Amino acid sequence: MERIDVKNMNIIELENLAKKIRERILDVVSRKGGHLSSTLGAVELIIGMHYVFDVEKDPFIFDVSHQAYAHKLLTGRWEEFETLRQFGGISGYTRPSESKYDYFSAGHSSTSISVAVGVAKAIKLKNEDRIPVVLIGDGAMSAGMVYEALNELGDLKLPVVIILNDNEMSIGRPIGAISKYLTKLKAGRVYQNFKERFKKLLDKAPSDVKYAAKKFEELFSVNGVFFEEMGLEYIGPIDGHNLEEIIEVLKVAKELKKPVIVHAKTIKGKGYKQAEGYYEHWHGVSPFNIKTGEPLKKSTLNATKVFSKKLLELAREDKKIVGVTAAMPSGTGMKELMKEFPERFWDVGIAEQHAVTSMAPLAKEGFIPFVAIYSTFLQRGYDQIIHDVCLDNYPVRFAIDRAGIVGADGETHQGVFDVGYLRILPNITLFAPRDFESLKKAVEFAYKFDKGPIAFRYPRGAFSLEDEIFEAKDYELGKGEVLIDSKDIMLIAYGNGVGKAYEVYNILKDEFDIGLVDLRFVKPFDKELLKNLKAKKWYVISDNAKEGGIAEMLSEFANKENLNVKIESFEYPDKFIPHGDVKSVERLLRVDVDSIVKKIKEDNG
Repeated sequence: MERIDVKNMNIIELENLAKKIRERILDVVSRKGGHLSSTLGAVELIIGMHYVFDVEKDPFIFDVSHQAYAHKLLTGRWEEFETLRQFGGISGYTRPSESKYDYFSAGHSSTSISVAVGVAKAIKLKNEDRIPVVLIGDGAMSAGMVYEALNELGDLKLPVVIILNDNEMSIGRPIGAISKYLTKLKAGRVYQNFKERFKKLLDKAPSDVKYAAKKFEELFSVNGVFFEEMGLEYIGPIDGHNLEEIIEVLKVAKELKKPVIVHAKTIKGKGYKQAEGYYEHWHGVSPFNIKTGEPLKKSTLNATKVFSKKLLELAREDKKIVGVTAAMPSGTGMKELMKEFPERFWDVGIAEQHAVTSMAPLAKEGFIPFVAIYSTFLQRGYDQIIHDVCLDNYPVRFAIDRAGIVGADGETHQGVFDVGYLRILPNITLFAPRDFESLKKAVEFAYKFDKGPIAFRYPRGAFSLEDEIFEAKDYELGKGEVLIDSKDIMLIAYGNGVGKAYEVYNILKDEFDIGLVDLRFVKPFDKELLKNLKAKKWYVISDNAKEGGIAEMLSEFANKENLNVKIESFEYPDKFIPHGDVKSVERLLRVDVDSIVKKIKEDNG
């Protein structure tokens, strides 16, 4: 299907298109899973963007881009939308490699305005007639990067239209009919022309007159004072579901040739009653029954729930335990702790840098802080881990959720780099549980550990190793565990990799003399255990990037100790990992059980 051209449609046709788009999104997401409430709420705003601006030349920049499904449907991906987030199908986010209409890759929050400032600079240098258009949610406005970009944009005055999709909290509460009247007034050309002349007049006025006039002007800009003080024009709030109003306002914003904030009020989940309003549950969903809203698969035990329950038990016993998450209270399991101990557990919004740094002084003051953040999002607080935590050796505990391949979210969300980017830091301790029972032990160990920063990682969903196959022993700093000894072939695994290694062992145990080691720690790691291994063929299995990973660590160690061993890595190759179910992606990367078995047989046949 070709791109849908909305420019010649009338309002009734556009409204019908919006309805059709919502039906398509609901149908596919209910069967395949994906982001729902935010993307349903942005349909009219995206149609308005396509109506007023030229997607063939104007950069459309979607913050996070999880709300861009309507954009995908309008730009020739109606049929392909059936493959949303499936292995080999289209991404749930914008990807230039997928479509020329996706200007920039996204997946993490609060990057869009910086991107817009950069492209606005390029447009000016190239002397082109284009204008960047940003769609950003109010939640993303909690991140500092947004204000760094706005600060420069307000100074440069480059033409950028920023649509602020306000669907959860009001940045400036509209007050009845007067507010609506002032909004329409400010969106009109008469007001904008008056405002320009008014500013020129003020330049020549005495200072006392300027002050009084400025206060008078603020009466017309109650909601936008903050943005206008930063040097941006402000229009709004407008009804983000009224296509006629959206189009009228965006036309004005486009003609201003300045940086403009268009503040649009929308309803999350618009068009699907069960999801309308502020319900975190409907942000990202697995397949569900459209009629009832109930998930098609029953919720099962997962690592996040086990972590949350154990930390809650400890927090009830020790008032010094505190914790933080960055806009993911449910996803990290912190929601229950925040509910029971709101004075000790915090959600700081999309502000990973602040989350990390804020816990360092709590550690310094004698508290026991836990930072619960996804592996992919912890990257955003990397300098703070180095400068504010590790440098002075503060005992901050990092609970790294979603380690390894996370599935349908793909490249921007795969939790594969934390081993590499943390292992190189002085003072930090790194370890990983292999199953639910050892995860409980991991939380206890981190709680008691006060020698410096410590981090443990665990996967999304369930571990690949079932409980009670191996006894979950207490952790000893830097100590690994030989689970099955061997004189020939040794599978050396870490964290969730132990489960995969155990599957490999079971397939090959009758054919080869093969054993299994759980490293448990990678910093410090158990050098004595490794030196005493009789097996001289080591196969490393772990769900992290190969570059800077565990096989590299072991190779360096073996070389230094003159160990006569052959080391083969089944960590993830040096590339960004696409979206799709874990098994399909691992087969593609040749790190699945069958590929590992095949390689070991080839090496030892």
